[in-house]
Amino acid sequence: MRFLIFALLFSLISVGQSSFDVAVSYFDAKKLNEAKSLFEVYLKSNPNDLKAIEYLGDIAGQQKKWDEAVSYYSKLKTKIPTNADYQYKYGGALGMKAKSVNKMKALGMIDDIEQAFLTAAKLDKKHINTRWALVMLYLELPAIIGGSETKAKKYADELLLISRVDGYLAHGYIEVYFKRYKKAETLYIAAHRVGESKTTFEKLYDLYLNKLKDKPKAEELKNNFNK
Repeated sequence: MRFLIFALLFSLISVGQSSFDVAVSYFDAKKLNEAKSLFEVYLKSNPNDLKAIEYLGDIAGQQKKWDEAVSYYSKLKTKIPTNADYQYKYGGALGMKAKSVNKMKALGMIDDIEQAFLTAAKLDKKHINTRWALVMLYLELPAIIGGSETKAKKYADELLLISRVDGYLAHGYIEVYFKRYKKAETLYIAAHRVGESKTTFEKLYDLYLNKLKDKPKAEELKNNFNK
């Protein structure tokens, strides 16, 4: 029965929208399994369509199927090594895979993860996500294998030049990581004053409530934000 429904769907697609367009609409609607099936069929007839490959990588990532995501993004960065997004997505998927395997295997992936992010940052001087990834990578890595607060701050400084909100948030993230909560407060306040967004509110609210244990400040912030 499912096969007949799927066949009927494709017959309708041929009359109206292309299978690619329908797959995109499924993806946008978070119907990932349906989107995946259509993209896979589409890719068989269009094996060099980079956008379809990217969508499949994105779907695999959202479904936490890191091996699949790495495979798709690897194809993309191999085909166009000068694309910063492809390098970033490959590094991100590989980083998430590293978190799901044993430590010895993860150690063998670190160089590739770092190189992908560094390449993306070099290719695109304004690539915000890559710089965030580098901030987090250098904080989480032990010093013996390349971790460094100084390196993390370097990319937080670069974020500050691209986007003041992201720069303040990144520097605040570093201070929170090292439990320097009062310094983080100053930075998160600066971010919230500039951005006044849900993200900046949530970061500052969480800091007050869960790190500084200052419930009155948290409530005051919440009341002011909800006005």
